[in-house]
Amino acid sequence: MNTALQIQRPENEPVKDYAPGSPERAELAAKLAELKGATADIPLVIGGKEIRTGKTSGIIIPHDNKKTLGRFHKAGAAQVQLAIDAANTARPGWAATPWRERAAIFQKAADLLAGPWRQTLNAATMLGQSKTPHQAEIDAACELTDFYRFNPFYLSQLYEQQPTSSAQEKNSLEYRAFEGFIFALTPFNFTSIAGNLPTAPALMGNTVVWKPASSAVLSAHFLMKLWQAAGLPDGVINMVPGPGGEVGAHAVDSPDFAGVHFTGSTPVFNSVWTSIARNLYKYKDYPRVVGETGGKGFIFAHNSCDPEALKTAIIRGSYEYQGQKCSAASRAYIPRSVWNKIKDDLVSQIDGIKMGPCGDFSCFMNAVIDKSAYDSIKGHLALAKTAPAAKILAGGDCDETDGYYIRPTLIETADPLYKTMREEIFGPVMTVFVYEDAKFAETLKICDETSPYALTGAVFARDAGAVKEASEALLYAAGNFYINDKPTGAVVDRQPFGGGRSSGTNDKVGWPHNLLRWASPRTVKENLAPPTDYRYPYMKTE
Repeated sequence: MNTALQIQRPENEPVKDYAPGSPERAELAAKLAELKGATADIPLVIGGKEIRTGKTSGIIIPHDNKKTLGRFHKAGAAQVQLAIDAANTARPGWAATPWRERAAIFQKAADLLAGPWRQTLNAATMLGQSKTPHQAEIDAACELTDFYRFNPFYLSQLYEQQPTSSAQEKNSLEYRAFEGFIFALTPFNFTSIAGNLPTAPALMGNTVVWKPASSAVLSAHFLMKLWQAAGLPDGVINMVPGPGGEVGAHAVDSPDFAGVHFTGSTPVFNSVWTSIARNLYKYKDYPRVVGETGGKGFIFAHNSCDPEALKTAIIRGSYEYQGQKCSAASRAYIPRSVWNKIKDDLVSQIDGIKMGPCGDFSCFMNAVIDKSAYDSIKGHLALAKTAPAAKILAGGDCDETDGYYIRPTLIETADPLYKTMREEIFGPVMTVFVYEDAKFAETLKICDETSPYALTGAVFARDAGAVKEASEALLYAAGNFYINDKPTGAVVDRQPFGGGRSSGTNDKVGWPHNLLRWASPRTVKENLAPPTDYRYPYMKTE
């Protein structure tokens, strides 16, 4: 039933530019108005059925915090158990479905997303998660479409790679689903991550209990609708938004728990892993634990760099989507000779960045996700304003009157170990340490040792020797390393994404590695000429 039928390598989904007068711009504007004018009442989805618990939270627009888009119903332990039961019920049939048929469902989802569903997911992401048209397009439309096209292709590649057979035996390798459910725990910042973490295990034949972030439930709701429209059977993915502690604790405590697919903060992931370790005695197998966690992306400049390219990378890498990317640049190491050239213009460009609501397409930035994030970032800035080692050169202002707005902030520090050089802030804050040109090697070592994270980083240099030296010195400092480019914007099949150290398990989404984590291989040997005598030739006498 799992005969390998090769899927041709797809192309990455083209990014639309939403220029004035373009049809996509008009379509997106209309969809934004439609969703903003509606009042959503978002249920749980368990076994294909909508469940409304009556325990609800409002869906607040980050850039218009007096306006709600509706409400969503929250799951508790009872509903999580219903979702586990639904996943267990669906598992035998789904696991037995030939892989090519499973793949076809997600290929159809890709076609729907690239076509008639495109602006629905873009608009929901813009309104609920406060993204610009470009940030929504590269995320909710293009990257997620790529996942749904490339993951089936990767699966076909896995089945093409089979053990050697001979005239006497036939050997094959199968990829089995796990004997239990996968718990997918997804973040607010990328609709593509929310759409991939449950579906990658599902493609491999697993069934899933999915807890989306409470601040991204609107786009999660439409993801669920998209999968249903593509033909995903009931119970394969069950959506249970709700308090992370309650939902997660019940899922991990279940003897049917088989793995977690996670993106979020390092402390939460550590807590989940600790809970799993305490429960090992009750599981059928050792669970698969796959996580992408925190980051402290760096930009390291050499005195041979292109100053204009460096400035653009700092602005785009640090402030796109308000710095709310695990990959975002938040610390920079710049030689004094370069800093003296770029400082004034860099500050001027940052001061000129326009912020506003997502419906204003002329804005480069919108608001941070919610009140909690706003308060946390504001606290970091308050400390920087009084710290002797820090000087705010641009931004630093916060205003929650109409939305959770934080101006893009540039800090200069004389201390390479200053708090904002080490700790993840997850906001539009970049800290620059200026080093003496002659201390390139010494400062590379500081960069490598300063942060516990190792997700993304970039080096800017036109000197090939400097690039080589930086690449070697920073070998373990980033799982995604960029040369003369910002450390954000990884594309499926081109820059497989993930990092090490405290940034996660580095299981590279956008590449076959991640899919392999969601399968339990079985080797099958068929002996075509079985022996009929237990005695070996060496046992014969002369």
